[in-house]
Amino acid sequence: MPYETGITLTKHIMEEQMLHPGATGEFSAILQELIVCAKIISREVTKAGLVEALGLTGKKNIQGEEVMKLDEFANETIIKNMSHTGHLCVMASEEVDDPIPIPDKYPKGRYVLLFDPLDGSSNIDANAPIGTIFSIHHRKTEGPDGCLNDLLQPGRDQACAGYFLYGASTMMVYTTGTGAHGFTLDPSIGEFLLSHPDIRIPAKGKYYSVNEGNYLYWQPQVKQYVDFLKSPAEGRSPYGTRYIGSLVADFHRTLLYGGIFMYPMDYKDPAKPKGKLRLLYEVCPMSFIVEQAGGAASTGTQRVLDVVPDKLHQRVPIFIGSKTEVAWAEEYLRREA
Repeated sequence: MPYETGITLTKHIMEEQMLHPGATGEFSAILQELIVCAKIISREVTKAGLVEALGLTGKKNIQGEEVMKLDEFANETIIKNMSHTGHLCVMASEEVDDPIPIPDKYPKGRYVLLFDPLDGSSNIDANAPIGTIFSIHHRKTEGPDGCLNDLLQPGRDQACAGYFLYGASTMMVYTTGTGAHGFTLDPSIGEFLLSHPDIRIPAKGKYYSVNEGNYLYWQPQVKQYVDFLKSPAEGRSPYGTRYIGSLVADFHRTLLYGGIFMYPMDYKDPAKPKGKLRLLYEVCPMSFIVEQAGGAASTGTQRVLDVVPDKLHQRVPIFIGSKTEVAWAEEYLRREA
């Protein structure tokens, strides 16, 4: 899709701001600073192999996962740059155990930021696409400092959600509840240009995306659903499979081409079934975007955006993509085992 001549991301944000007569510019300023963070991270991703930024730090995050060097860089970049905007009251990162307060030396604002600084980091050393995911809420509590309650909000209350994809090109896709729009970074001018206006996911696709290495640990209904997709039925060809292992990359492809991305509940320990992806940092932002693009997102039993979080690092199963395939998934999960 060709660039929309003259429509930069900055201009688009300002035009969106003008749709709200009472806007103060605070929200726009948050987005502008996030764009700066993404440009810095994109630069480091591009030259990572040349500056020894690949590999592990030797640390583990709250999830018990090895922290990659670029993970740490991305996390520190966002925390540092976003702390002094004056428009946030608290932040939360997928890489940090607890809420991240805004230092007292900076003014506080009325917004909340949650983010996954570098999604898909297990692919870093393989030079596969990775990304940054973010979610913005209005604060709920009074007083200068935000708290955990400001972060534990359902996805339906998001003011904005988006992601940056660092791949063959660097892209940003975001929504404020008035459609989903994509921008591609033109490195020659250092600007994101509108390349995918008003993204609409196909109502039905022909690809599914899932880590089939976990097949043995799925519910019987999920196995049946995936087997259904892989088999010719009702005059259609079997679905093709596409899986990178980076949510941003797998979701982005699904958003543009249709079909479904899923990460079902894991029953490796039947007494303690668990989800994989994080509700607040990954699942809610992508669900807001896909619904604004005409798609759907479900835990298998309910709409993702209606899930009320009770933990900062809560994990949930996810079925996200075209309405047809998500509806099929829900239908299979309603069946008796």
